Amino acid sequence: AQAAQQVAAERKRFRITKEALSICRRDVRKLISAAMEEGAAGDWGHIEEMFLGLTGRIPRTPTVADLQQILEEMEMLREEIINRLEVQPDSENMDSNAVQNERHIQNSNTESSNELEPSSRKEQGAKSSPAIRRTKEPIKAFPLGMVLQACPGIRDYGPSGNVESWRDLMSAAVVVRSMLGVSPSAYQDACEILGPQNAAAVTACILERAGHIENAGGYLRNLTRKATCGEFSLGPMLMALLRANGAPGRKAS
Repeated sequence: AQAAQQVAAERKRFRITKEALSICRRDVRKLISAAMEEGAAGDWGHIEEMFLGLTGRIPRTPTVADLQQILEEMEMLREEIINRLEVQPDSENMDSNAVQNERHIQNSNTESSNELEPSSRKEQGAKSSPAIRRTKEPIKAFPLGMVLQACPGIRDYGPSGNVESWRDLMSAAVVVRSMLGVSPSAYQDACEILGPQNAAAVTACILERAGHIENAGGYLRNLTRKATCGEFSLGPMLMALLRANGAPGRKAS
């Protein structure tokens, strides 16, 4: 009986390790492809060679130890790629007036009570909370191409029905913000804490998951609060959506 239990446990461990490696491989492949398409800085040809080298080391009939070793190295490669892809918001290449225009749009709508998301009185008062106004290091942004791969649905709300720049994404996010019932104050707080680009990217992510999020405004406020404590990163959210977009039969939100 003990031997049978050990065999069952070993099979389970093998299956879990194999599935984890498969997911990690897909992540790395998507990240490399996104980096190349975006033209991100870095020797992506060399990184792709490293990836192919790792996949080539997987034996035809691997043991758990074989898979575990390659999984650890693949996870390290994924982390390295994510670190390379994290870039400071490219504010220098954006017209500073564009950001001001986005804020003007948000501020001009602050009196529209029908756009306020359902929330408790305490949550509505959160916009004046000192914690929200606390200064933090800006959250790092990912390439626009990766955001659009993860969140294709946001394209429909850009100027002329497409998103081709960060300015387009921020314009689309303002439209989506209103559509999802996120209050102007909640979005403005997100822009101040996350940065305008990341706030737009998060809004795109929320749009993709709209069917699973009951209160988009409260969800955005919660992420903003986490960001003030250094507990929020855009990477995992994008990676989850990239995986979902790879699933057969998935339809954009």
